[in-house]
Amino acid sequence: MNLKVGIIGLGMMGKDHLRRLTKVLSGVDVIAVADIDTQRATSVAPAGTDVFSNPLAMIRSDKVHAVVICSWGPAHEAQLMECIAAGKPVFCEKPMVTSEQAALRVMEAEEAFGRRLIQIGFMRRFDSDYRALKAVIDGKSLGAPLIYRSVHRNASVPADLYTSDMPLNDTLVHDADISRWLLDDEIVNVEVRIPRRSSRGNDLRDPTIVLLYMSSGIIVDVEISVNISYGYDIRGEVSCEAGVAALPNRPATVISDRHGIRQSIPSDFRDRFIDAYDQELREWIVAASQGTATGPSAWDGYAATLVADAALRSAETGQCEPVAMKPKPALYANPLHLNKNAGGVAA
Repeated sequence: MNLKVGIIGLGMMGKDHLRRLTKVLSGVDVIAVADIDTQRATSVAPAGTDVFSNPLAMIRSDKVHAVVICSWGPAHEAQLMECIAAGKPVFCEKPMVTSEQAALRVMEAEEAFGRRLIQIGFMRRFDSDYRALKAVIDGKSLGAPLIYRSVHRNASVPADLYTSDMPLNDTLVHDADISRWLLDDEIVNVEVRIPRRSSRGNDLRDPTIVLLYMSSGIIVDVEISVNISYGYDIRGEVSCEAGVAALPNRPATVISDRHGIRQSIPSDFRDRFIDAYDQELREWIVAASQGTATGPSAWDGYAATLVADAALRSAETGQCEPVAMKPKPALYANPLHLNKNAGGVAA
């Protein structure tokens, strides 16, 4: 039987996930949507889909077996808590929540429930290039990792929506999460440095350099540039004791003609990570069909929240700021081993 899913929020990401769940992936039926703009929801929802103006009412619906949250960040806590209370697996776009206390409340509720229900939308973990890079690090053929360089460049951001805090509390969370995952390590200190500002930055702190100090002594050097003009450019390189491993440029196709040799650059994140978005929801469907969740957890959402908070403090103080995490609960210690063919989901 297909997984019966409800989607909350039909903005840019909500509509893209709606397309993915209805036109790309198998083993799933979108049977309900919720948005404060019911007219917008009705206009994009598949025929026969139940439309809710109240997302909590949608979560409580007996027809809905699992939930995808794409609403704005401050609404996530209440929606996640309702999913836990209903015992329904949930995929939540980042940020999981917008404060440390909210993250603790969500984790405590999931721990009390006794089973993982939450997967957070850190899609880079599902990208084939990042997975290949992690395999090199984990294989130890290059020795221990020493430095990781992460580059996150946007061609532009909306001047009326994107603020100077957002490189640190919105954009950085992806670089922080992928660093923790690649290196199997936790971030203990964060240091922010602001170089010469770009004239294209509309008075933003742009670009931004962030140093993430890992518990093992590895240093992660993050560059965030959000008005770089030429495209959406994501890079990653790990320097190890006996060599270096790096992500390939994407798209990988090299064009040679009378204009020279060049590679195209994706225009935005959906182009660069389209396959990763497909894969993260493909794996979520498998787990949700078995009543649980794998992949990035509420613990990972909590870690990202603390790193963002520390980065914001560092930007204000000019000092290295600590990341003080609680001991890791047993619920998040061990990965689950699931039946990959559950629910009739295609591999």
